[in-house]
Amino acid sequence: MSELKENLHALCAAYVRQRMQAAEQAIAEAQQAQADDTKSSAGDKYETGREMAQQETNRNLAQLNEANKLMVALNHLPLNGTGEVAEAGSIVHTNNGSFYLAISAGTISYAGKSYMAISPASPLGLSLKGKKAGDRLILNGKSYEIMAVE
Repeated sequence: MSELKENLHALCAAYVRQRMQAAEQAIAEAQQAQADDTKSSAGDKYETGREMAQQETNRNLAQLNEANKLMVALNHLPLNGTGEVAEAGSIVHTNNGSFYLAISAGTISYAGKSYMAISPASPLGLSLKGKKAGDRLILNGKSYEIMAVE
């Protein structure tokens, strides 16, 4: 595995871990708020507060589940592809930027250069898969020329 690919993979993993930690912290805070909510003479107010805390917990559990799915997808990426044809785990350099076909993590920077981490199942990811240096494609009116694949 190239140093670049190894570092981009590590940055994506750090992004997912940060999302997981944020969701876990929000769940803990919502559960604490729910536990701290004491029953008052206004029973409806108590029930409303508990329900809102439960909804917040459920929303953050869903975010944690999504982050777990991202981590599983990231861990299943092939990290030592041939580099000739774009596939999951490839870094694709185009005239419109460089893309890491991994997970949807947005823009990540390494060694002073920006890379867009995109899902291989995204429209651009699907369009890039199977392409090699010299190939061209048009997506949403934007033209891409593949300069290199790692």
